[in-house]
Amino acid sequence: MKNNTYGQYLISLFSCILVLILTFGTVCAQPEWPHIVPSKDGTPISYEIHGKGDPTLVFVHGWSCDARYWRAQVPYFSEKHRVVVLDLAGHGHSGSTRSRYGMKAFGEDVQAVADATGSRRIILVGHSMGGPVIAEAARLMPDRVIGLIGIDTLENIEYSMTRKERDLMIAPLKKDFRTGCRQFAQEMISPNTDPLLRDWILSDMSAAPPAVALSAMNEMMLQFITGEAAGIFDDIRIPVVAVNGDMWPINHEGNRRHMFSFDAIVLKDADHFLMMDRSEEFNHALDKAISTIMQKKVK
Repeated sequence: MKNNTYGQYLISLFSCILVLILTFGTVCAQPEWPHIVPSKDGTPISYEIHGKGDPTLVFVHGWSCDARYWRAQVPYFSEKHRVVVLDLAGHGHSGSTRSRYGMKAFGEDVQAVADATGSRRIILVGHSMGGPVIAEAARLMPDRVIGLIGIDTLENIEYSMTRKERDLMIAPLKKDFRTGCRQFAQEMISPNTDPLLRDWILSDMSAAPPAVALSAMNEMMLQFITGEAAGIFDDIRIPVVAVNGDMWPINHEGNRRHMFSFDAIVLKDADHFLMMDRSEEFNHALDKAISTIMQKKVK
């Protein structure tokens, strides 16, 4: 009888311990959900924080993309840095109530996230449209941003676009956004890219809200029509590094006329989405770009 009672006691004790382990394990395994912060105009902006380390790296996605496009960078760079990824307004999980999606307002989205995370020394990393966005954000945070890294962008900030060129580029998107967007993005993807990745990018980008995409595209191109794409860098006295594919030539001389300093790392035969298709090689190049900025010692 005593043995039976003791056996029941052990079973009960084991059950309690098991429940505690499972409960504690469940609590610890809770995912780190994205945070939300209002931008200057009240639009909710979604962002995530990973890792620790100075300086903070804030990754800004491109046109009709979102934070997922940095999935191959977050685990790598969060080992040594505090990494912040976000969805600009109208993209991903952020709000989409604006009537205009301009680069300055996107820069305010980045500023709101930087404020919310308490980041003091920041390197902004921007892909494609993210290039002019991080330039705007740097102008808003001159005391915190120590450098900019453009990813397949900022190859020629002096490029002079005509309104006719702008209209011709946007016309297919206005006519049939899904088809036009797929054609537009397809031209920036290498034939050697993994077919599954290519299909994912094309399907994802073409599913973007047309009104947001058209407004953002128009506003971005307007900077090259007015000259603001270059002019903004006259106000930003920090180093700039580009990590680009070799699809388009880089105007080193023109960029340096406006930038505090400009360096470029070019990955041979890489396309517009090099951070995804050539992630390992890209991560090493981005590491080098970060070191280049740190050595400038502007701040």
